[in-house]
Amino acid sequence: MSATNIDDPRVIEFDVRTDEMLINMGPQHPSTHGVLRLALRTDGEIVSDLEPHIGYLHRCAEKIGENLTARQFVPYTDRMDYLAAMNMNLGWALTIEKLLDHDVPEKGRHLRVLICEMNRIASHLVAMGTYGLDLGAFSPFLYAFRERERILDLFEKACGARLTYSYIAPGGATADLPSGWTAECSEFINQFKKIIPEFHTLLTTNAIFIARTAGIGVLSPRMAIDYGCTGPVLRGSGVYHDLRFHGEERYTELYDGYEFDVICVDSETGKYPDSHQEVYKDGLKYPDVPADAILGDCWHRFYVRMLEVVQSVRLVEQSIAKYDACSGSHGEPIKLTQKLPLGEAYLETEAPRGQMGFYVVSDGQSNPWRVRARSSCFSNLYVTAPLCRGVLLADVPAVVGSLDVVMGEIDR
Repeated sequence: MSATNIDDPRVIEFDVRTDEMLINMGPQHPSTHGVLRLALRTDGEIVSDLEPHIGYLHRCAEKIGENLTARQFVPYTDRMDYLAAMNMNLGWALTIEKLLDHDVPEKGRHLRVLICEMNRIASHLVAMGTYGLDLGAFSPFLYAFRERERILDLFEKACGARLTYSYIAPGGATADLPSGWTAECSEFINQFKKIIPEFHTLLTTNAIFIARTAGIGVLSPRMAIDYGCTGPVLRGSGVYHDLRFHGEERYTELYDGYEFDVICVDSETGKYPDSHQEVYKDGLKYPDVPADAILGDCWHRFYVRMLEVVQSVRLVEQSIAKYDACSGSHGEPIKLTQKLPLGEAYLETEAPRGQMGFYVVSDGQSNPWRVRARSSCFSNLYVTAPLCRGVLLADVPAVVGSLDVVMGEIDR
């Protein structure tokens, strides 16, 4: 069997026979981001085929949702994408509110933006830190988790939990933010903005990191759309789409009056939006795209998340000002045994990893008749196979890590 032909300057081809091997990566592996098994077929050091195997964390969450009331199901949404539980809570709450035709007060709307954008920062910090680990860099992980811990401290003061919050519920939130919380949050944001350039020094502009990610796992815009990719994976391929702009009105109205951009390369200039540079009061600019990077590669997917951290910082600052200016109720959750009207509802939100959707069908009882979830990570995971064909075996963790999947959300 002859060696596979690939266009990679790091590979020197010889006219020698190579053995085809079958390799199992996972389901217990630090670079698979959960209980995921990748069945790899290799021709020497080159991956010729790959097949993801899922289902190791299946917990029948959707069927459980059909045996609980809408309010009781909230904790189960926490355990889907457990790194962005606030965003999972929001998606379920908005879906039930759509079915009930219920509107949350203005104060509750700003509270939801504030909490969910803080969770987006925390989630992307995990993605950044663990991606560095995947590629052999340990220090960025420590820097990222140090800042994430401060966010979790704030969440603990708001709802008593640090990972699975059950805070945002249909109708509003389980409690208003405690006195002094927004001031502490502002203090964190002001300190955090000074640290963001350090992350770029540690990874974004690091020569070794660029060599491991630039030009690797290139996902074209057409392929990203065809596979149904969403979130940073889609925007990292240059597709201008963000549900906070382009979603259903019930969701986009949360962000009415907020100023922010879709983090995506401008098709004309080839550059990312620069309005977020206002965050850097010392005049620092975000790093330029390296010459070796190709739109849609691992580096661009990572970079989109880094810029979305800054985007969320700006949204948090705006939401704090709007929340503090509001009076009245934050929105009381619906009753535990609230009956749902006859009908159905589906709604998608822009979670940190992409479009997360919930679908509910009601027969007029307290428990939904049917519950389904549209995973933001499932479609993103299944581009792994085409992206890994023809790459070096050592580059598989770089490709998988750049997709930032959470298996608890895929398997449910």
